[in-house]
Amino acid sequence: MPNRFSIFIRLSFLASFLAALFFCINPALAAENKESPIIINGDNVEYSADNKEVVATGNIEVIYKGSKLTCNKMKVNMQAKEGVAEGNARLEDNEGVVTGERIVYDFANKTGIIYNADFRANPYFGKSRKVEKVSDNEFVAKNGYFTTCSYDHPHFRLAAKRINMFPGDKVRSRQTTLYLGAVPVLYLPQFNYSMKEPIMHVQVEPGKRKDWGPYVLSAWRYNLTDKLNAKLFLDYRSKLGWGEGFELNYVRTMFGKGDFKLYYANEEPNNPPAGSPSQFQRYFMRWRHKWDIDQRTNFIAEFYKIGDKRRKYEPDHNIMKDYFFREYEKDSEPLSYALFHHSFNYSSVDILLQKRTNNWFDQLDKMPEISYSMPSLQLGDSPLYFEDFTQFGSYNKKATTAPVTTDNVSSTRLDTSNTLSLPMKLSIIRFRPFVSSRQTLYDKGANGEHGIVRTIFSSGADMSTKFFRIYHAKTNFLGLDINDLRHIITPSVGYLYTHTPTIPISNIKQIDDVDAIHRGNTATLSLSNKLQTKRKGVSVDFVDLLITTDYVIDPKTGDNGILTPKQGESLKSDFSDILFKLKVLPYSWMRFESEATFEHSDRSNTNYNKFSLINYSMTFDLGKEGKERSFSLGQRYERKGKNEISFGFDWRFTPKWKFRMYQRYNFKQTTTLDSGSQEQEYTITRDLHCWELDVTLNRKEDTGTTVFFTFRLKAFPENEFGFDQTVSEQKSGAQ
Repeated sequence: MPNRFSIFIRLSFLASFLAALFFCINPALAAENKESPIIINGDNVEYSADNKEVVATGNIEVIYKGSKLTCNKMKVNMQAKEGVAEGNARLEDNEGVVTGERIVYDFANKTGIIYNADFRANPYFGKSRKVEKVSDNEFVAKNGYFTTCSYDHPHFRLAAKRINMFPGDKVRSRQTTLYLGAVPVLYLPQFNYSMKEPIMHVQVEPGKRKDWGPYVLSAWRYNLTDKLNAKLFLDYRSKLGWGEGFELNYVRTMFGKGDFKLYYANEEPNNPPAGSPSQFQRYFMRWRHKWDIDQRTNFIAEFYKIGDKRRKYEPDHNIMKDYFFREYEKDSEPLSYALFHHSFNYSSVDILLQKRTNNWFDQLDKMPEISYSMPSLQLGDSPLYFEDFTQFGSYNKKATTAPVTTDNVSSTRLDTSNTLSLPMKLSIIRFRPFVSSRQTLYDKGANGEHGIVRTIFSSGADMSTKFFRIYHAKTNFLGLDINDLRHIITPSVGYLYTHTPTIPISNIKQIDDVDAIHRGNTATLSLSNKLQTKRKGVSVDFVDLLITTDYVIDPKTGDNGILTPKQGESLKSDFSDILFKLKVLPYSWMRFESEATFEHSDRSNTNYNKFSLINYSMTFDLGKEGKERSFSLGQRYERKGKNEISFGFDWRFTPKWKFRMYQRYNFKQTTTLDSGSQEQEYTITRDLHCWELDVTLNRKEDTGTTVFFTFRLKAFPENEFGFDQTVSEQKSGAQ
């Protein structure tokens, strides 16, 4: 009868053996304590002193720091430091599983071979006749394949004679063939893939859209080297023609990282505008670069060049808006600039070069702008603090920028602002009085006078305090999960008085807000209310409300005043608009956020008292998968604009089928927007095991109906094209 027993063997080389058999094992295990005990269980375990060998047979289980190795037979030569595991050898930990018929390992050199290997480390799966461990961070698989499909006979796979695998980092293969089922469809001499990338390497999206007609968009991603990858775009729109381009991304170079993108389309619309050519050349070029020179110094640059002949005849068209809507939403008029930043011990300097490279953008040339900033710094052992901000710039504003002028406006100025403050605590109140002096030197004034100097004196104070009370309330009434409540009230008041500048605004060339400073006498009031509780040991802002407003004291008229009243208007001390921000988290699966602007007065009617903006959203995440079952509701009301409501719905009905819906409806007719449905979108998603197929129908009031199909790998859900819509969630709460 076999006897089961355990032996503890303290061998430093065994740590490497179990930690690095395959890429699914954490490489950090090799750096852990080499003297940690290893537990070997088996039906029979024998040690031969003559041969200096340990032999174990029958249901062998080796456990080491969360990793488990099982096999039918195991032999370790203690002198040669070589081990062999045979018979259903299997290594498993939290990262994945690797199996093989036979494992040979050289403990001294930390190298080994796995024969007939089968590895599973979600989302990566594969097989190979032989896997060699050549270092702690690299494995080489020969005559094998890898895929993201978990089936024994995968839907697709990348087969190669040699596959270099770097744990948790990347895969590089040579002489690679892409198979769909058993059919080879593509050959690549070399293939590089990062395991950290969420985007598929090949994306194809067919569809139909009112202004495009039937179309096909495609993006092909290829890793040229470890530090350089490329993306090719090839699109066809039946009503416009072909569009093509490429993008290069470079990382970890000596001078930083960045990307370059170029897209070109020679459109031939079916119905061009009257008097326009039959073809429109349109292109979009972007270069972005970032270089972290050291811990205190960095360099950032962006360059955009956009050519759009169609815009000349149809101003509503914009190549960014038409082809790259996500980028257009983030920034419709991107800047071209180069910025150098360096931080000193107590200050920093920025050098900015900014040039308007697209004449139809509303942008300002800064050639250059040099800024020096020193935040609040204590003066020796005194209670006083000093801060300074100095800026030198040469500016050029052209006629297309606001405010529009008949001629170009150029100005060179040196602007410096110095503030002296005395922070203190008066009982429970934090009090910070300050005085400030600002001098601005201009090369030339608006009236032609040279070397004018404007001086502005300011003073004021900031006050704030905090009150809180804890209520020992624990309840799960209505599922609210309340574990004590803490109510925090934070009132604050800021007062700023700005004396009349020594140079009137009319005598200064207007470039930006610095040139438009006028007399001011304003108090800023803020009140924050928070209710906090604990859920699963984590503090949560159950309710968060922030209210802010300004009180304008004794406004004056004239060139240096705050307001220039219209006929019939009167000026007096009064509150400005009141801003509300609210966030409520009643449940972990429910979120409500809102912001609103209340107009206290519109200058001609001091008793106006109406909301000019209300914006809110409610999100409900139902089920364990969050967005797998959720719906959202949002509304945006503008008193002088639209009143729009949006609704989103996501629901997985079965493991294979999911439905998504988005609706946007406007209740209010404006001069630029009709009432009624603005957008409808319906998407059905079918799970194809390792792939997902989206079939989407989208209808917009301005662009018509679009139908598109999206195939994507489940392991890499990011979509390159991104036409799908959701209810936007607003940020709110005290900052």
